[in-house]
Amino acid sequence: METYKQSPSTLAPEQGPTISVGGSTYRILASGNDTAGAYATIDMLVPPGGGPGPHAHPDLEETFYVVEGEVEVKSEFGTTVAAAGAFIRIPKGGVVHGFKNKTEQPARLLCTVVPAGLEAFFLEIGQPVAFGQFLPPPVLDETAIKRVQALAEKHGQQVFPPNYLD
Repeated sequence: METYKQSPSTLAPEQGPTISVGGSTYRILASGNDTAGAYATIDMLVPPGGGPGPHAHPDLEETFYVVEGEVEVKSEFGTTVAAAGAFIRIPKGGVVHGFKNKTEQPARLLCTVVPAGLEAFFLEIGQPVAFGQFLPPPVLDETAIKRVQALAEKHGQQVFPPNYLD
């Protein structure tokens, strides 16, 4: 039996697709194209006040390691604050969750999703930027909300109103 081996890869700090998603800046470190769909890893810079609203993805598991700063994590099971060094796990099954940076400093999270796919959603809704650059969050009028909902559904995601977990 023949085994195919890939060489290890290294990304320099300025390498990898970097996109603005909802006002945060995401750098894709490993995509499904790199891992045969097994997983994706995303370096997330979240500005003060930033972070995704309530959403769910029933068919993937998502983890976050808080590298710097802190975020408030909300789910249908409650709210917690995760500071630097914390690890957050959102299991498969579609739990509604979201997080927000409620501090005055950017937060940095390392996100891994299993299987890959969430990064494809981000690439489709995001806008290319330089790593560390923050764009203002997009205006979410009715047309924009419908577009995000349609793209989310296309990628196996569900999005909920901002106050869904309040």
